[in-house]
Amino acid sequence: MKRCFKIATVVGAASILFGALTACGGAKDSGSTAATAPKKEKATESTEIKADAISTVGPATGTHLELWTFVELHSQHYAAMLEQWNKDHPDKQIQITFTTYPYGDMHNKLIMANQTGTGAPDICDIEIGQFPNFMLGNVQFVEMDKYIEPYKDNVVQSRLDIYGTNGKHYGIPFHVGATVMYYNDELLSKYGIDYKTIKTWDDFEKAGLKLKEASGGTVMMTGADTGGTDWLWLSMAENKQDWTDANGKANVCINGVSDMIKMQQRWIEEGIATPTAGGQIDTEAGYANVGDGKIAAFPKALWYMSRFLNYIPDQAGKWAIAPCPVYKEGQPRSVGIGGTGTVVSLQSKNQELAAEFLVYAKLSLDGEKRIWEVLGFDPVNTDLWQDKAITHDSANKYVAYFRTNPFDVLNEIKDEIGGIKCVPISSTINEQLNLNVLNNCLESAADVDEELKAAQAEIDIEQ
Repeated sequence: MKRCFKIATVVGAASILFGALTACGGAKDSGSTAATAPKKEKATESTEIKADAISTVGPATGTHLELWTFVELHSQHYAAMLEQWNKDHPDKQIQITFTTYPYGDMHNKLIMANQTGTGAPDICDIEIGQFPNFMLGNVQFVEMDKYIEPYKDNVVQSRLDIYGTNGKHYGIPFHVGATVMYYNDELLSKYGIDYKTIKTWDDFEKAGLKLKEASGGTVMMTGADTGGTDWLWLSMAENKQDWTDANGKANVCINGVSDMIKMQQRWIEEGIATPTAGGQIDTEAGYANVGDGKIAAFPKALWYMSRFLNYIPDQAGKWAIAPCPVYKEGQPRSVGIGGTGTVVSLQSKNQELAAEFLVYAKLSLDGEKRIWEVLGFDPVNTDLWQDKAITHDSANKYVAYFRTNPFDVLNEIKDEIGGIKCVPISSTINEQLNLNVLNNCLESAADVDEELKAAQAEIDIEQ
């Protein structure tokens, strides 16, 4: 079959890859990077900074730090934690100037600052898909391990490992990004399906066939993404695989990739799945499909909870969160997806203070509580997962929305959350998968193995 790039300009391709690599939290509400986000955050935007993108918080007598981010809500979190820091540390007062840049501009400016050895901020957010670019050569950031040490036993290790190299950690994460299954329990119950009985993908498929028959084909069990690789990440994690090795060399011709695509092809042929509207569920078309009851279930990271509240509020009380199905019971049931690692620059004149504040803002229980309650992220410090006053607070908007408690699910799968590495070749992998393999296989029923071989040949050119 002829390889086809679906109509994709450079901007269109960047949009797909950006969504595939980045989804962190909230595209418009809590800061991250869905497939629709590049429209306003793509790297080609002007580098001119609007007046309201810069703010300074803290006493003039405090040690002054600069912090860059590409998400305004992140600045708000840091600012709130700075106020708390200054209350808790009267002898270490800090003043921070926050600058929020467009996504591409910020990362490009940081690269230039690192190359020239001047102009870097003390603290900077780096999106997960961009992070590998900053780990090449001599790393220009402070090693954070000694600052992480007080929290290390309680932090999800796979999320720390993403933001580092050679066993050293340089970035502090915002969230776990644990992938779970979202089930429209009200809809499934209407057709006599109990999602709690679904343990394997075979169970999931049987439920889909039952749903098709009971609904007369008006409701699909799920959507198969053609513009995002979340399903593939989950499949690789369940098989304890990765499409890059310890040296960053890629191999997409693995069963963790092919098995999922072949299974989705079968679901489409059976009429229990359809290519996801908008390419993936984290788009306006995807939200509409969820809201109008056309699909009954899908896997996505826990940060997708904010999408329900912001874009599908009338679905409150209908959806349940559960561990993902697996190929065979006993396999791990989750994978961490998306994220932002925050670093301290070696150019900082106040590295110690900047690093201490950073881990306070993102790993302390006070910081993690705010990350959960305000941003809606699943915090990486698992100590908070055990505090029922927080996790089971019925007044919390996320707890109130869903039929099941997200922290009950997190605690169930906490030892099963895998990680897929983001390395320099990752962008090429995603380009091939999103623009070729998934489109050809799921929309045109192309041969999966042949498509993956062709993709690997293209990837090899870049390796």
